[in-house]
Amino acid sequence: MHYRNGRKAHNGDKVVKLGSYDGQIVAYGVLHSAVAGNEFCNGGIAAITNDLGACMCDMLHVDDVAEILSANDLGKRQ
Repeated sequence: MHYRNGRKAHNGDKVVKLGSYDGQIVAYGVLHSAVAGNEFCNGGIAAITNDLGACMCDMLHVDDVAEILSANDLGKRQ
């Protein structure tokens, strides 16, 4: 199982789910119930308010999002 950017996915990871086509953040939480061998509609996101289905190809690990923000000087207020 791998996220959109190729990082290996693990149950228990903190994740950000991106829209399939527009890249907008649509959910965040903890990945659970994902089973190796399937990149689409596999597992779920334990969100603060609800539980959403999860496609690995529409998600990034939260540490990767933080790295992208930092690399583009968006990691802190100006």
